[in-house]
Amino acid sequence: MSQNRKVPQRKCVVTNEMKPKKSLIRIVRNKEGEVFVDPTGKKNGRGAYLSRDIEIIAKAEKMNVLSRQLNTEVDSAVYDELRELVTGKQHEK
Repeated sequence: MSQNRKVPQRKCVVTNEMKPKKSLIRIVRNKEGEVFVDPTGKKNGRGAYLSRDIEIIAKAEKMNVLSRQLNTEVDSAVYDELRELVTGKQHEK
């Protein structure tokens, strides 16, 4: 039975590719207007998905994609956190 379970697909807001939800990173804006990275993918709020790719994260920051998707200003700290998640190391400023 379990082979038939559909893998949830989500669209990367930069590349517009449909990918399995697990291979994307979710960024959330909650009711209070706070924007944060949601590694669990379960937090309440408006979500946007990005591919786990350092170049795509850079492109998202340059094009301000997340601010448009989430209808709010996205702090550069969110992008730093995304880079950290993808590269697995602290980003130096």
